Amino acid sequence: MEKRLILAIFLSFLILFLYQLLFLKPDKQVRPAPQQTALAERETAGSEPEKTGATPPLVASRETAVPAGMVSAEREETVTVETPLYEATWSNRGAVLRSWKLKNHLKKLPGRQDPTREPLDLIPETAARLGLYPLALKLDDPVLTERVNGALYRFEGDNLKLNPGQTASLVFEYSDGNTVRIRKQFTFNGRDYNFGIKISLEVEGKELDPLILWGPGIGSLSPEEIQEKFSASRGAAFLVNRDRKIFRLQEKKITLENEAVRYPGLDWAAYEENYFAVIFLLDPSSSQAMVFKKEESEEQPDGKIAVVPYFYLAVSHPREVFLGPKEYDRLKAYGHQTKKIINFGFFGGIAELLLVATRYFYNLVGNWGLAIIIMTLIIKIIFFPLTYSSTKSMARMAEIQPKIKALRAKYKRARQDMEQRRQMNEELMRLYKEHGINPAGGCLPLLIQLPVFWGFFRMLVVAVEFRHSPFVFWIKDLSVRDPYYVTPILMGVTQFITQKMTPSTADPAQQKIMLLMPFIFTIFFMNFQAGLVLYWLTNNVLQIAQQAIMNRMMARKRESDGKRRKK
Repeated sequence: MEKRLILAIFLSFLILFLYQLLFLKPDKQVRPAPQQTALAERETAGSEPEKTGATPPLVASRETAVPAGMVSAEREETVTVETPLYEATWSNRGAVLRSWKLKNHLKKLPGRQDPTREPLDLIPETAARLGLYPLALKLDDPVLTERVNGALYRFEGDNLKLNPGQTASLVFEYSDGNTVRIRKQFTFNGRDYNFGIKISLEVEGKELDPLILWGPGIGSLSPEEIQEKFSASRGAAFLVNRDRKIFRLQEKKITLENEAVRYPGLDWAAYEENYFAVIFLLDPSSSQAMVFKKEESEEQPDGKIAVVPYFYLAVSHPREVFLGPKEYDRLKAYGHQTKKIINFGFFGGIAELLLVATRYFYNLVGNWGLAIIIMTLIIKIIFFPLTYSSTKSMARMAEIQPKIKALRAKYKRARQDMEQRRQMNEELMRLYKEHGINPAGGCLPLLIQLPVFWGFFRMLVVAVEFRHSPFVFWIKDLSVRDPYYVTPILMGVTQFITQKMTPSTADPAQQKIMLLMPFIFTIFFMNFQAGLVLYWLTNNVLQIAQQAIMNRMMARKRESDGKRRKK
């Protein structure tokens, strides 16, 4: 039984490691049936243009009517929108978003644990090189697409600086005076990361339904940052209206054929990385979304030409955009089921509860590392009865091992002879009953704790709260690995001590083999987040203290039982 338990734990860690390393395990959610549609068909169907449904009222601070003649700017200009949370830069060339810098989240240089003092920009750096910025338009006609995205839009007013409770709008307008009229309106508030969006496009007096682009990707993560995050959630995510289920399409799963697939009936569509996301709120009755990949040939530092993929999300009829960190409390308050963008994994409910509880302790002590330690202590206390029951059962099993070996020697042909196997099992059950032993008592309590470990792992992987959160001394960031491997080595040492102290039912040869487990665990944990290693290290230290207490309690019980038998 003990061998099976250790094998189960080992396989759990192996699956956990390979899952994160290979990034190949998609969410097992029901996907909506993709609908092959062409915008040109809808535009030439002769029906009235689709309406976006109820749209929240927008406070327009600078609205101007589109005149019959040409509406355009004389030169390219930028305008900024600043709130307590971000500073955004918009360009009138295409009326696109050039920069979205988060004031409370800093940029991090590869190879360094401590962040720079520069705000993190969620607009990909490659957008400037490709000349295609977020919130550009996508149409079936390439010439028209280039025209509306390269036009100089007119806007009125100066830079905006909003405080909480304030609201204002930017309105960009363009018309060639003949065939094309376009208007983009963005409405901002000073309290959150969301803003309203309303876009209208007319060509030769007919209203068209353009797709609004986001990309390429989100943010500007280096390969080193992606690896050290130890997470697979980078790509598109969609919330299906009819069953409220989320499904994800990772970047490596996006192919050139995806551009022909439309996803209808969505509450929202998003592009995400591990800690940040852009979420477009949609009207399920009229909106659609799609993802696609563009491949560009680029010269590498070694002079070779390589094909580099870039990934985009496109949506129709968006009514609001959320662009910011995937903070659990903020997304929960925002509503629209947007908290589901945080990929807590299979034991999501447990991970959410752990995050809420850990945040509570963080608010008390002001250090996420200390909050993890306190949370680990509480979990240990909660599971103490189960752990004690497991240890007591394993100790009793160890005591009767000579009798079990004698039974197996008596029924040597039990593997081949069904009758002997039946008789041996009956005698084993009588032996267990005589000594008050539950055969599953040593394994089951520990297996029950595995979902908590997995929930803690997923919480530490996806919670943006741990990003750039220091603990002590050399650990400047709990969301990445320990740079000097101090905590993984200490974890391996404490794992070894714990294993030596725990009663074992294995024979001496098997016990020696099992002593390799702490070394294997140490290798696994080398590249895990410092926060996860801290949790497991704390768990081991508490287990050593707990095991010492339990061993003393069981020794006293044996002494008292022996005295009663003598009397």
